[in-house]
Amino acid sequence: MQPWFTDGKLGIFLHWGIYSVDGVAESWSFFNGQVPYDTYMAQLDGFDAQKWDPDAWADLFVEAGAAYAVLTAKHHDGVALWDTQASDLSVVQRTPAARDLITPYVDALRRRGLKVGLYYSHLDWSHPDYATVRPDGQDPDDRGNPYSMPAVGDESPERWDAFLAFHRAQVRELLGLFQPDLLWFDGEWERSPEQWRMAELAELIAELSPHTVVNGRLTGHGDYATPEQGVPVEPPKGPWELCLTVNDSWGYQPQDDHHKSPRQLVRVFAETVGGGGNLLLAVGPKADGTIPPEQAERLEALGEWIAGHRPAVRDTVRGLPHGHFYGPSTLSADRRTLYLFLFDRPNEYVVLRGVRNAVRSARVLGSGTDVRHERVGGLGEVPGWEYLYVTDDQLDPLCTIVALELDGELDLYREHTRD
Repeated sequence: MQPWFTDGKLGIFLHWGIYSVDGVAESWSFFNGQVPYDTYMAQLDGFDAQKWDPDAWADLFVEAGAAYAVLTAKHHDGVALWDTQASDLSVVQRTPAARDLITPYVDALRRRGLKVGLYYSHLDWSHPDYATVRPDGQDPDDRGNPYSMPAVGDESPERWDAFLAFHRAQVRELLGLFQPDLLWFDGEWERSPEQWRMAELAELIAELSPHTVVNGRLTGHGDYATPEQGVPVEPPKGPWELCLTVNDSWGYQPQDDHHKSPRQLVRVFAETVGGGGNLLLAVGPKADGTIPPEQAERLEALGEWIAGHRPAVRDTVRGLPHGHFYGPSTLSADRRTLYLFLFDRPNEYVVLRGVRNAVRSARVLGSGTDVRHERVGGLGEVPGWEYLYVTDDQLDPLCTIVALELDGELDLYREHTRD
């Protein structure tokens, strides 16, 4: 795993495509029958990227405190945002935008030191050779969706081979043209790893772009896990990334005004980094390439909070296991500073449990004000409680962080349950 990813903490997820013209759900709107396929694809005529400024995007991501971004190079509808030579279904050849949108995005991010991520859907509901084999073990009485599988008796392994050749050609293009730092695959669920030939694909990526990090949807061969829309109660043991929308939609849907507040976003971010993960926060640009102001404002607010609490975010690792503190925490890389995240107003104090270390000092991160603390109880090897008296005037409106300087590397006590 590349260190930049585990240290990344925040990425920006961009679902940008023709679905933003009518503001419908990306790809799923025709797959689920909400709009006819022809109506969906007619959005090609309205996708112009007329006001798109990739440098403005990159500046916003820097302001948000992000380390990387991931752009949908191709979603399930099959429309490529670059000048693919594997088909004519691209914004270059089929939309008024009439240009490659990946290269300017890549260049803008790299000028600012941000890592470049590209999303690519394995499946392709527009490709004529995609719906030609049925998933392994599929019930023959289940017709399935015709965009994703053939009827029983209509299978064609030869055409599936042709689709895989197309798939590999596009992956080769993305790796060769853009050398992405991260490939974010999706759409793996409609075929088995053997049908996708995932092991072969993993070897191809390792050969052509060994530095590229790959998510877990390269089934069995990815570098990290990708839970969506909810912080895991028990964080994955290895590297992971939470995918979360700012409102309830991945792409631009103007009727969706259910945007999470800055405080809600800070809370999810804190819970994620406290569990050792990254937050991949999704925004949906409009067809003209602008990011809705409600979403931009939330990125800015999150970035302002991160900037004021940077030591607890950057160069830290996952914090305490459940039970030691009732909230998220992170630990400095040298394991000598513990950062406690407080979402709510304490009723006089908060308590830290099961830490053998003495606490040399406690202060509020950002303001630097001291926090009164005392050790209460304890017997033998069992440490007492560390009481931290945080006053109302020390609280941050979004999330307060108390930094504890320990007398050495963190030493935890976990009492074993007796039979």
